[in-house]
Amino acid sequence: MSQSLLDRVLAPLSECLTLEAANKIVAIRADAETQARVDHLAEKANEGQLTEKERAEYDGYLAWFHVITILQARARAILRNQAAS
Repeated sequence: MSQSLLDRVLAPLSECLTLEAANKIVAIRADAETQARVDHLAEKANEGQLTEKERAEYDGYLAWFHVITILQARARAILRNQAAS
């Protein structure tokens, strides 16, 4: 499986992670207000009712969540490797 461009760009960053930093990255969660907003926008998107401004906002959230998801996957791999050592 080939890596995405974003995954390749983030690889050097993840190679610098300490165990403490990896644990903190794995624990990242959206705050309640942000999660509620994303849920609201997702519901409107599923119903085809987003305005152009809301679509841009929602796409921005999704892009950041994608970056965080990649970092969390790399952090989890670091923690698994450490546990296996």
